[in-house]
Amino acid sequence: MVPWKWPLVALLLLLIVVVAEAADWETCSGIVPMKRRGAWMSITSFGAVGDGQTLNTVAFARAITRIQRRRSPLGVLLYVPPGVWLTGPFNLTSHMTLFLAKGAVIKAAQDTENWPLIDPLPSYGRGRELPGGRYMSLIHGVGLQDVIITGQNGTIDGQGDVWWNMWRQRTLSFTRPNILELMYSSEIIISNIVFRDSAFWNIHPVYCSNVVIRNVTVLAPYDSPNTDGIDPDSSSNVCIEDSFISTGDDLVSIKSGWDEYGIAFGRPSSDITIRRLTGSSPFAGFSIGSETSGGVENVLVENINIYNTGFGIHIKTNSGRGGYIRNITISDVTLSNVRKGMRIAGDVGDHPDDAYNPNALPAVDGLMIKNVWGVDIQQPGLIKGIRNSPFTRICLSNVKLNPSKSREMPWQCEDVSGGALQVQPSPCTELTSTSGMNFCTDAL
Repeated sequence: MVPWKWPLVALLLLLIVVVAEAADWETCSGIVPMKRRGAWMSITSFGAVGDGQTLNTVAFARAITRIQRRRSPLGVLLYVPPGVWLTGPFNLTSHMTLFLAKGAVIKAAQDTENWPLIDPLPSYGRGRELPGGRYMSLIHGVGLQDVIITGQNGTIDGQGDVWWNMWRQRTLSFTRPNILELMYSSEIIISNIVFRDSAFWNIHPVYCSNVVIRNVTVLAPYDSPNTDGIDPDSSSNVCIEDSFISTGDDLVSIKSGWDEYGIAFGRPSSDITIRRLTGSSPFAGFSIGSETSGGVENVLVENINIYNTGFGIHIKTNSGRGGYIRNITISDVTLSNVRKGMRIAGDVGDHPDDAYNPNALPAVDGLMIKNVWGVDIQQPGLIKGIRNSPFTRICLSNVKLNPSKSREMPWQCEDVSGGALQVQPSPCTELTSTSGMNFCTDAL
């Protein structure tokens, strides 16, 4: 073979390998297929001006109303061109795509005094931060089907600093707004968007099914309060993948209702996959809870890279929560500069009011955590169950958490049973029972 052709052949072979490996990657694409719409319209057709000064709330409302009335069989794409599009909250509708071009920024107005209020979530019984209602999310939707929010990495900016300051000064009247909240909705795709500076939680699908969130970036300052990245809540068949999150609170937190309200509503979060996620925060990389009263089950988390974070893995509940956390698998996790590698605790989180039942004890059973590698870890972990409801079948396998330079701290365990295989530093004795070891062996 002619020598100059060798580099080309090598490159072709490399491409074949890469494509083949990529084909083996599991992705969310089959859950909700991306759709080509039958019609499109630009937000500028409704009088919107992208100068960062003109308020475009009415323009977005008119555009959404037009899409509703059009009733196109294939749906309609609403195009947001490059520019800064200042707006107050607006609702989406079914069978639509909100498309942000490269250089497009949907920016939240900071007129907090006129921000609309909506009812509390029934599974929470009140606003998460304060009693009563809550401020509507910047982009909102209720009872929708077939909604896509995507683009060319355009930005949705919550301009949350004014809300954060109100929280710090304790001048809030109601719970702060999310950037994006979809309720009672299905067939949702959120992709190729940057979410920045949410006033509160960023992406909140609640009472939803068939949700795909992929290739998103979620950003907020390290000290911004309660700016969770993505919080699937009482939702099923959710897939989150290939994203970067750096916020002031948990990167991803699975929830399902709060105490007596969540128990009565009775809608679990189930069949959730999270993979190929990178990020940092002062709190948790991945968490479940602490609001888990409707139950959380069948969760797979894999290929996660977490750094400069308080807790790598945080599973949290409390007496009075009720519900369950079961059949959770977390694997292939890399941790760097983390205060506590993992925390699985039954004494975390507050209560909505005094009407909760302290005897409503959660059940935590069947947690597999494997193939975890960490450096500069201050403490490997704490696993603390509840005296009258111990955590059972907790398995750690191939977990190596190298301590920080300061000093090595031991595991802490209480009211827990399970097993541990190839764990460094040595785990607590509660995780070496015969039944626990059988569970670990069977799960591998």
